[in-house]
Amino acid sequence: MTIGEDQVVRGEVVISEGEKSVKQPPEKKNKCGFCDYRTVDKFTMREHQRIHTGEKPYKCSYCDYRSAHRSNLAPHVRTHTGERAHACHLCEYRATEARSLRDHMRTHTGEKPYACDQCDFRASQLGSLKKHQRTHTGEKPYACDACDYRGRTLQQLKCHLLVHTGEQPHTCDKCEYRASYLGDLAKHKRTHATDKRHACDTCDYSAASKFALEVHKRTHTGEKPYACDLCEYRTVTKSILKIHRRTHTGEKPYACDLCDYRSVSMGELKKHKRSHASEKPYACSRCDYRVGNVVQLKCHMLTHSGIKPHPCPSCEYRGKTLSALKLHMASHSEKHV
Repeated sequence: MTIGEDQVVRGEVVISEGEKSVKQPPEKKNKCGFCDYRTVDKFTMREHQRIHTGEKPYKCSYCDYRSAHRSNLAPHVRTHTGERAHACHLCEYRATEARSLRDHMRTHTGEKPYACDQCDFRASQLGSLKKHQRTHTGEKPYACDACDYRGRTLQQLKCHLLVHTGEQPHTCDKCEYRASYLGDLAKHKRTHATDKRHACDTCDYSAASKFALEVHKRTHTGEKPYACDLCEYRTVTKSILKIHRRTHTGEKPYACDLCDYRSVSMGELKKHKRSHASEKPYACSRCDYRVGNVVQLKCHMLTHSGIKPHPCPSCEYRGKTLSALKLHMASHSEKHV
């Protein structure tokens, strides 16, 4: 069979050169009127131009979600139907999207294709790499709408918001203790621990962890291995040194949500907040609830009204507070990082 000059084969132009054929890519005749983008076919160009026009012709039949691309609509619809068409052949995991399954498969293979260009860190998911890279860039994209706090990750913002809400979701299963942070609960639980295998050979002290015993032993030896590079201060733990350094830098990262007080450590902030313990000037008109600030009172009032004034533009979710909506919307974006 002889291939004629300029004959198109599977989207490529084939030019005869004697017995050899040289394939050339098809000409990109369609140029965007808004930017320099060019493409072969008109359909791809129409999809591209929606970036500029904001047109979103593909609409979800379950909610107000709209998309510029048909390929994005199907995965969204599955969030309503619960369909998980993509199954892992190594475990029971199922996903609504093929890319979610690909990410999951790396938990079996150990593959980490995403590499940091500033250190040796590697990740199995692009989202994890982006979170890591913020430790280099200092970027903090997650902003609190109640104060100036910004976090590198969604989880950091969630933890911070507990400062404003006063919520204590973590409960001890052995007593009535409640904590805002999982780390605080873990520390508390050690007070219940009966298995303290690490015993001090100088006194009756025993600890549940080897690290705690090592720190305790320094009270006998006088050892202070952590030294400040700005003065002669030395201390027994790295965390205490970190707090000390703030006396040089002036950094006070812990803010009181009831007044302008700021502290170098969480411990100092907790001591300070006890001074507000009896100050609860904001009272609920429908029950006995009282609170120290108006933001917490507004959040509480929504439990009576059932009103959720903050709608998500991508699904049917509605939030009682702007903070709740921001956290929900971030869960949409993190799925597609």
